[in-house]
Amino acid sequence: MRRFEIAVFEGDGSGPEVTAPTLELLTTVGAAHGLGFDFRSLPAGAGHYVKTGEALPEASVEAARAADAVLLSATGLPGVRYPDGTEIVPQITLRILLGLYAGVRPVFIPEGWPTPLAAAGPVDFVLVRESAEGLLHTMGQGLATEDRAEETLRITRETTAKLSAFAFGLAERRKAEGRSAGRVTCIDKANVFRAFAFMREVFYEEAAKHSEITADAAYVDAFALWMVQKLDQFDVAITENMFGDILSDLGAGLMGGLGVAPSADIGDGHAVFQPCHGTAPDIMGQGLANPMAMILSGAMMLDWLGETKGLPEAAAAGEALRAAGMSAIVDRAAMTGDLGGTATTAQAAEAVAARL
Repeated sequence: MRRFEIAVFEGDGSGPEVTAPTLELLTTVGAAHGLGFDFRSLPAGAGHYVKTGEALPEASVEAARAADAVLLSATGLPGVRYPDGTEIVPQITLRILLGLYAGVRPVFIPEGWPTPLAAAGPVDFVLVRESAEGLLHTMGQGLATEDRAEETLRITRETTAKLSAFAFGLAERRKAEGRSAGRVTCIDKANVFRAFAFMREVFYEEAAKHSEITADAAYVDAFALWMVQKLDQFDVAITENMFGDILSDLGAGLMGGLGVAPSADIGDGHAVFQPCHGTAPDIMGQGLANPMAMILSGAMMLDWLGETKGLPEAAAAGEALRAAGMSAIVDRAAMTGDLGGTATTAQAAEAVAARL
């Protein structure tokens, strides 16, 4: 049996409640495919900051760096802030320290999926958000005086080239699997900002290396409209950090909410997998949180392990867990309160387990 060490940040609020069933499901699906996991719980987040004055201990960072992959649940709590008023966001710090430049945010609406869109054909789209630079570059370190405040937008050739290459590689795999015709779109504001014109230039330089994939570009405001009107026409898209932060939540809304939206932050040698949602402290301890985003993030972790370790059994486990989770939603067996249902966290997880 192939074993992996997984660093686990259980998070704040309802984070631990969605983490526990996810670890159980990963253990089950892993055993069925000849995989074992050693889960190592690591401290971080707002709760840890309140106790120790430290949001992300160095020891936790080093343990995450040494692990085969990282599972990170939602972090942060209302009222817990740094002295400058900003939130406790160890997930962003971890992205920067581990060099995680590609924020992968899938948007999927299969047949029968509950969606607020009046008419939605099957959607299988991936937004790849740059995760370490952009307008979040000076996070917590921007200039603020009595009369003005400034933040710095930074886009580098190195990171944009890596991000673009990642997106084209992803589009090539999706095309080979028959999931798409192969298209990558650069989402920017190149008509206004020189930094985004630069980003687009680097994107097209990489596009020239992938002749079998269609490459195009769109302004972010127009693309936000198209996400609602014709998202089924797109395949893979890359965008700057802040734009990606906003558009990924729009994508989650089209899927039915943040409770079903998984994500990954991937670099050259490390990756973190986490739900897109927050900590939902208003329902903390009540067993009502939707575990699906965390479960599907676990499936993405298995995909990544299969790809990077050359293990088809890990990829098969990821597909099995994803299929079980999505089936439980389509069948209306895992409809928690955020989706208009009455299922508890445990019942939703049990519905997934029953379909494995």
